[in-house]
Amino acid sequence: MALNPFFLHGSKGEQGLIQNLINEQIRMYGLEVTYIPRRYIRTDNIIREVQSSSFKESFPIEAYMNNYEGYGSGMDIMTKFGIQLKNEVSLVISRERFESYIAPLMQGIISAGNTSSGDLLFSTRPKEGDLIYFPLGERLFEIKHVEFENPFYQLGKNYVYELKCELFEYEDEEIDTNIPELQEKLADKGYITTLTLVSIGRTATAEASIEETGVVNTITLNNDGFGYTSVPNVIIDEPPPGGVRATAVAITSAIGGSFKAVKKILLTNAGYGYSTAPNIIISGGGGSGASATCSIGSSAVYKIDVTDGGQYYYETPTVDISGPIGGGTTALATANISVGGTVSSIYIVNSGFGYTTAPEVIISSPSLVGFGTYQVGETIIGQKSNTTAVVRKWINPDNSSEKILEINLNTGQFLPGEVIVGTASSAQYSVKMYDDYNDSDKYNQNEDFQIESEQILDTTEDNPFGFY
Repeated sequence: MALNPFFLHGSKGEQGLIQNLINEQIRMYGLEVTYIPRRYIRTDNIIREVQSSSFKESFPIEAYMNNYEGYGSGMDIMTKFGIQLKNEVSLVISRERFESYIAPLMQGIISAGNTSSGDLLFSTRPKEGDLIYFPLGERLFEIKHVEFENPFYQLGKNYVYELKCELFEYEDEEIDTNIPELQEKLADKGYITTLTLVSIGRTATAEASIEETGVVNTITLNNDGFGYTSVPNVIIDEPPPGGVRATAVAITSAIGGSFKAVKKILLTNAGYGYSTAPNIIISGGGGSGASATCSIGSSAVYKIDVTDGGQYYYETPTVDISGPIGGGTTALATANISVGGTVSSIYIVNSGFGYTTAPEVIISSPSLVGFGTYQVGETIIGQKSNTTAVVRKWINPDNSSEKILEINLNTGQFLPGEVIVGTASSAQYSVKMYDDYNDSDKYNQNEDFQIESEQILDTTEDNPFGFY
């Protein structure tokens, strides 16, 4: 039987009337929520997994809440790993409002080039994975399913989208919207590593002292020995009364983290007042066989005192000593830096000859050159460790030489002193120190599970279930 010919059954006017009535009902009985589209920062091209994402745009829109009795059927669960909240909401928004308001704005952002590598995917309808900010509970919900055929083609058309949402579980996503109460809550969420970066350090300074007679000039290593598990002691004989005893340190070579042999011996103080070359005894350290001899000279540098250790030395600087006036042999020295990045001492390699006045000691400046501004969401790379991470926040105080960079999604640990380069901004600074994230959880019992499981099943065997 044919349809009643006296009704149009889906004319433009009838469809428009229903759409307008629905829009008005949502505005009257609904509430204002915020639609936040997802940007994709990093995806796995093999299994199409989203590894990291961000949320930057936000669009207020009216919605009708189907859950008139409260949140949906999900419940809060106490587990060994903490409390999991499973609240659900079902929201109805106008199809016309989304397609005429939010979709054109998103298309405009893409057309203006305000996205990086096409990370904002355009769609004419709400997408699964996007977020809804629910103002009544100040909570974020993630869209799990979009129902666009309910009610089913009234007068030949659909008029609403039903968004089935679950409470959003934060997993290091970058959320930078214009919703103050949301930003305040998310400021310190996720696993964040704080890097303290520097751009320029302070140059160290030192002063040399000379003595006319009986200065230890150089130390020659005759045998490097073997089997040393720690740094051996170097003992130099005392000079005759009135002199100053020379002191030295051994520099060892290590293989696989264990000391094996003496590599060289450097003077920390060349002493003076020696009439003959003193004996050198190398003892301790768990090894044996190392031996050395020395020569003495006059009008030479016998000590170098550090007057300012400088700042941010993460690589050994060069030490230049001016030559003697009127001819002679220029003294040689090398610097020793501390873990904190300062020059702690100067070792004498050769005390020189022919000095009538104390020479000038010049220590090279720290090799730090920092510039640029890191971009939120870009990937940074450590030039020594090859560790990568994603920038969460860049704090660049104008009145401080130290900058703060908050990062997440680390692939490893950054090394003190290495240069951090931004792949998008080309900014680069050196790492002074880092505070790694604290991923401890008072409800976490992973170690307990591991210990108990090892009592049940020995996974170190080739086949713990036996052979037949």
